[in-house]
Amino acid sequence: MYQRVGQTAFKKDLSNIIALCDRLGKPQDKFRSIHIAGTNGKGTTAHILSAIFQASGKKVGLYTSPHYKDFRERIKINGQPIREDQVIEFVQKYKPDFENIKPSFFEITVAMAFEVFAKEEVDIAIIETGLGGRLDSTNIIKPKLSVITNISLDHTQFLGDTLPKIAAEKAGIIKSLTPVIIGEKQEEVFEVFRAKAGKEAASISIASDHFNIVLKETGLDHFIAALYYDDKVLWQNFKIDLKGNFLLKNVITALETIRVWNKQNPRERLGEAQIKEGLANLRKLTNYIGRWHILNKQPLIIGDSAHNKAGLRAFLDEAIKIPHNKLYIIFGMVNDKDPDLVFDLLPKHAIYYYTVAAIPRAMPLERFYEQAEKREQTASFFKTVEAAYKQVIQDAEPEDLVLVCGSIFVLAELL
Repeated sequence: MYQRVGQTAFKKDLSNIIALCDRLGKPQDKFRSIHIAGTNGKGTTAHILSAIFQASGKKVGLYTSPHYKDFRERIKINGQPIREDQVIEFVQKYKPDFENIKPSFFEITVAMAFEVFAKEEVDIAIIETGLGGRLDSTNIIKPKLSVITNISLDHTQFLGDTLPKIAAEKAGIIKSLTPVIIGEKQEEVFEVFRAKAGKEAASISIASDHFNIVLKETGLDHFIAALYYDDKVLWQNFKIDLKGNFLLKNVITALETIRVWNKQNPRERLGEAQIKEGLANLRKLTNYIGRWHILNKQPLIIGDSAHNKAGLRAFLDEAIKIPHNKLYIIFGMVNDKDPDLVFDLLPKHAIYYYTVAAIPRAMPLERFYEQAEKREQTASFFKTVEAAYKQVIQDAEPEDLVLVCGSIFVLAELL
């Protein structure tokens, strides 16, 4: 299981998922879908799209990864995790096929999602890639739309060590005659997408070229904003059930996706009221967790699953703007990330509580000793996330700020 052990669980091939889904009767061909890839923001974009389609009254399947607390978070219908008996029934029924085909954990999960979405006859399924795109197990669907949020350096051991190489892997989800939406125009990689779209005769649009969001009011866990399209105001004072400026680009990506969907499906057009309702009720509709997740109010403790350089920089830049006295950071990483890339982003004035998530991939404390000493940080070290959290609750005053970040798996233990 890649989530726990990393590279040894990764299978760079589609043969297993094809064989398994053939055995299941090709469930991936029995429902409509939107496919989402990208380095950062694909999970949030997927949840936003799910919320908007749910607000329109559609039955929506949502497949994302990894999970935080419960395996069933990966496969939701109208925001609710699938039932335990559905998981048990699937595993029992197809266990002989697992033993024969030898699929990975991820491949089994993707096949399970496809089977459930087909049986439940969802109106639309929002499918997030796991890693990359071209060879990701989800890439056997024939989506109505393809979405690529952005590109930055992550999983370089699998996807390549430059942005264009990574972009080429993500561009693998672009299908023949299937419109593709790009969240952010990045000059160094856009040509990769344009060329692939041209080869597939797929129309291409860039969300950030058209949509813009201007904040009017900001709460602890939401925004009130105005929406502009081509510099003309569309909406004034609508609510977004998100916090963190870095997440607004995902709203823009989702809105461009809806615009293209409406153009493609005029009889199922999603209206302004439905879109606004989805944006205003994201958490309630989809059980969205893990991004700008408020764990405590006094002291204010915010956890976020950002875990690569671009995502972590965006979260930290936003979070430290909050007025506070002392800044505490509970921090852990997985051991297949380059610590220097990440540690250079960490605020120098913070008090660090380094810790280790309960997975084999977790970076050991010895690595944190080295980094903290090299940077002359004020730091303590904890063998468990729970121990670090208990200590910071004791140490921090009500007016202090505590951030929990560095790894999905550190935050997961506190949810």
